[in-house]
Amino acid sequence: MVGTEKQQSGQRIMVQSVLTAIDILDCFARDEELGVSEIGRRLGVSKSTAYRLLVTLCCRGLTEKNPETNQYRLGLYMFELGQIAITRVKLRQAALPLLEELRRRTGSTVQLSTPDGIDVIFLERLQGSRGLGLLMPFGRRTPSHAASGGKAVAAFNPVLAEARRRAGFPKLTPLTTGSTQEFDRHLTATRSRGYASTFDEVAIGLSSVAAPIFDFNGDVHAALSLIDTTEEVRANLGRMALLTIEAARRLSRLSLPD
Repeated sequence: MVGTEKQQSGQRIMVQSVLTAIDILDCFARDEELGVSEIGRRLGVSKSTAYRLLVTLCCRGLTEKNPETNQYRLGLYMFELGQIAITRVKLRQAALPLLEELRRRTGSTVQLSTPDGIDVIFLERLQGSRGLGLLMPFGRRTPSHAASGGKAVAAFNPVLAEARRRAGFPKLTPLTTGSTQEFDRHLTATRSRGYASTFDEVAIGLSSVAAPIFDFNGDVHAALSLIDTTEEVRANLGRMALLTIEAARRLSRLSLPD
């Protein structure tokens, strides 16, 4: 009995160490470099624990120490793993020709996103010729209430919509959707017209339209967006919306079983 208890205790410690190591990696989603003391403070662990886990992560190339600053950052192996994960997303592979075609026809930035928790993550982005400096970094997540892709998915995904309501509506700009009532109005409009739109919600001067992509079960699992300057989107909203809906429907058909 005592041996079993010790074994279970050891397993709990091991699991906790793995979770803390993952939390360390998550710290670098916001900061390029961090010191041992700062990581320990954020995670509520001792400096020695943070250091021990960082050294282990460095041994596997998941983190590395910058010799010039003596601080830690993500290692190149993390980049390699991320690239492998992206290339194995079947939807992205199927979507690339359509994304290229849509960028060629509009000159706008084209983006494929998928929900994750209360946010959306960009699976692919083909840069257009305008407003590039305002775009969120590739691979980052954006709150679903601020992005047109997030609204397009949430309009047909009650689980995502309710999770966003519970989490609240942080402001990225003064024009970001900021309440349940406003959020719900956006979702109702999206269901009615088949596309979502945002104006200056992620960054002032940047706007977008998005349409949902359905899988073979009829569930929404991604969104296709056109992103451009606010001036460009306002001037061409009708055409951009139609092209986005058309491309999203074609991608939805690609999701049907053979």
